[in-house]
Amino acid sequence: MGVKFSYMKITRYLEKAIKRDLARKMVLVGGPRQVGKTTLAKGYLKSSRQYLSWEDLEDRALLKSHKIDPELGIVALDEIHKYARWRTLIKGLFDKYQNQLSIIVTGSARLDHFRKGGDSLAGRYHYYRLHPLTLAEVDRKYSSSSLQDLLRFGGFPEPFLQKSEREYKRWQRERLSRVAAQDIADLGTVKEISLIELLVDLLPARVGSPLSIKSLQEDLEVSPNTVSRWVQLLEAVYYCYRILPYGTPKIRAVKKSNKLYLWDWAQVEEPGARFENLVAGHLLKYCHLIEDTQGHKMELRFLRDVDLREIDFVVLKDKKPVFAVECKSGDKNISSAIRYYRQRTTIPKFYQVHMGERDFVDRNCRVLPFRKFCKIESIP
Repeated sequence: MGVKFSYMKITRYLEKAIKRDLARKMVLVGGPRQVGKTTLAKGYLKSSRQYLSWEDLEDRALLKSHKIDPELGIVALDEIHKYARWRTLIKGLFDKYQNQLSIIVTGSARLDHFRKGGDSLAGRYHYYRLHPLTLAEVDRKYSSSSLQDLLRFGGFPEPFLQKSEREYKRWQRERLSRVAAQDIADLGTVKEISLIELLVDLLPARVGSPLSIKSLQEDLEVSPNTVSRWVQLLEAVYYCYRILPYGTPKIRAVKKSNKLYLWDWAQVEEPGARFENLVAGHLLKYCHLIEDTQGHKMELRFLRDVDLREIDFVVLKDKKPVFAVECKSGDKNISSAIRYYRQRTTIPKFYQVHMGERDFVDRNCRVLPFRKFCKIESIP
C-alpha cells in the first residue's frame, strides 16, 4: 500500500498486519502524537467519506446515531477517545456492522490508557502500537547516512523527512507543548503543568542511566510520589518509557532500579546516550511488533549487578532471554561486562553494536555496526 506523507511514500511496518486483522475485527492504533497514526489509517481509505473525526460536528452526530453507510466498506474513526463513552460507542458500531464494515480507530495515549479500564471491547479488536520510523523503514539498504539522519532528526515522520535542524526544533517545541497542555490534561486533573514541563526538560539528561526519583524530587521540590506519578503520566502519553532490570540472585543483579528512554531520541544531547536511546527505540519496536502480531510476551530489559557491571539491553520472549545488546560509540573490543555475563547467564547471543565498520565474532558475541545488526535480527 505505502503511506503517502507530504514528502515521500513510506511503507509502514504495520500495514499488512492491520489489513489482515481488519477482515475479522476492529483495529485500534495508538502511539505518540504525530507518529503517523491518522496518515496510516487514511492509507486504507478510497474516499474522504470513509474518514470520520469526532472533532467534526457532522461526523460526531453521524457516529452517535449509529447510521454509517455500510456500503463504505471501511471507516477510520479519529479522535473518538475524546468522547467519554467511546468504548460503548465503538462496541455498538462493531456489533451492528460487524459483517459489513471494517473499522480502524486511531487515537492518542488516552485510547491506550482507558481501553485497559474495562473489558466491554473484549474479543472485538486488536491493538497496535505505532512507533517512529526506524532504519528498516527508511532505507532497505541500511546505509550509514540514513542512520545518521535518524540520529540527528529522530524517527517522527515530519522532521525526519524535512531533514532541517530549524524545522526540527520548531516541531519539537510545538509537540512538547501539546503533550504537556493537551495529552496529559486528557488523562485527568493536573494543576502543575509548568512543573511537568520542567520535568520534560530534565529527563533527556537522564537517558541511559539508572533513573533517580530522589534527584528529580530535589530539582522539582515536590514529593517522590508526585515525581513517580508524573513520570507515569509521561509514559502514558508516549513521551518516555522505562525498562526494568533482568537477572537472578546468582549474579547479584540489581532489582529496583530502572532506566528511562525517550520516544524522540533526537532530544538527547549527549551523543553516546542518544545512540543508546535510538537502539532502545528499535528494540522496543521489535518487541511490540511481536507482541501485537504474534501474541508472545516480549520484554526489553537491562542487565546490571551490584558491582556496576552492565549490559544495556536484554530482549526476553515468553520470559526467556533471546539476545543481549551492548552499545558502544566506537568499534572497540568486546566489553568486560559481556565477557563476564556470557559465562554466568543463559543468554544465548550477545551483540555489541556501534556506529563504525568493524565486524568480528568472539564465541557467542558479535561486534558489528548497528545497521548490520538490524538486518540480521530483522528489526522492523
